[in-house]
Amino acid sequence: MDDLWELGFYGLAGHSDSPRDLLDQARSAERLGLGAAFLSERFNAKEAATLSGAVGAVTERLGVATGATNHNTRHPLLTATFATTMHRLTGGRFALGLGRGFDMLFDVMGLPRVTQAQLEDVIGVLRTLWRGEPVTGHDGPAGRFPYLMQDPSFHEDIPIMMVAMGERTLEFAGRVADGVVLHTFFTDETLARSVEAVRRGAEKAGRDPSSVRVWSVLATVGDHIDHDLRLKKLTGRLATYLQGYGDLLVRLNGWDPEVLARFRADELVSGFRGAFDATGTTEQLERLNELIPGEWLEASATGSPERCAARVLDQFAAGADGVILHGATPAELEPVLAAYRAVRPAGFGVRADLNPGRTPR
Repeated sequence: MDDLWELGFYGLAGHSDSPRDLLDQARSAERLGLGAAFLSERFNAKEAATLSGAVGAVTERLGVATGATNHNTRHPLLTATFATTMHRLTGGRFALGLGRGFDMLFDVMGLPRVTQAQLEDVIGVLRTLWRGEPVTGHDGPAGRFPYLMQDPSFHEDIPIMMVAMGERTLEFAGRVADGVVLHTFFTDETLARSVEAVRRGAEKAGRDPSSVRVWSVLATVGDHIDHDLRLKKLTGRLATYLQGYGDLLVRLNGWDPEVLARFRADELVSGFRGAFDATGTTEQLERLNELIPGEWLEASATGSPERCAARVLDQFAAGADGVILHGATPAELEPVLAAYRAVRPAGFGVRADLNPGRTPR
């Protein structure tokens, strides 16, 4: 069975209090031929370095990427060591994915908010260390570091990816990163504009625009999944995003902000504590279906496995280099993957380099 190197999945998608489930997910993903596991981070039982090591240890051909961690929660020498360890543990299958995170969360944690200047600065520090060079007398946006060093023998080729949404951040990612991970519930038009922004940023920086790998994130919740679980994975997930940063998502997709205002003003939403995709009941999620336009939920892959596979192809048509099938476990994705193999473009073929942060060439 050929590896579907152009497809990924999110390990422990959403909320999970059982990180050990990731081991079976990773093994199943590799058996089914998925190309990469992306690992998000939550400050409970989803620490990115631990999860990355677990996936790397139980697989041989699956790419591994943080999607994403935040540079301000670890010292850069520790982050560099984490990435180097994963790089060597996996034989080069690891990509370090960074993101900006949430300002309000960092405020209450007592950490500085993440800026583009910090990200560019810390990326430079990491790449210097991976070249086996010292960082001396550094005083920049990412911090003051009198002396940092890993090993003078190092010559590590570790891709850095950025998780990005807005146009300016996407252009920035195209300028400094090896790969970009987009966001769930982007319309096809928004996806195409996002890819253009990444390519534009790379070109402005004098880079080959095609050298930056762009991953679309497609909520993939087929009809073969139980109805109540589908509600949680689709309606509950979008509602959770609308709770947290709906203004940005609505603006990027060109959706009606008045609809978002009515959604937030609804008694259920305004009085709800927590995330709908974690604790929402079936009755509550059915109510949310009345508040969220069907058009918004269509920015996903639903229906039969064949229809889901067709939606994956739509992502490539809009310019994506890879598609992360979000919201479902590898086992839940099995019918979709079978349908996708029947329509997979012949040009994709077999790829020797399994790192999700490198361009598919």
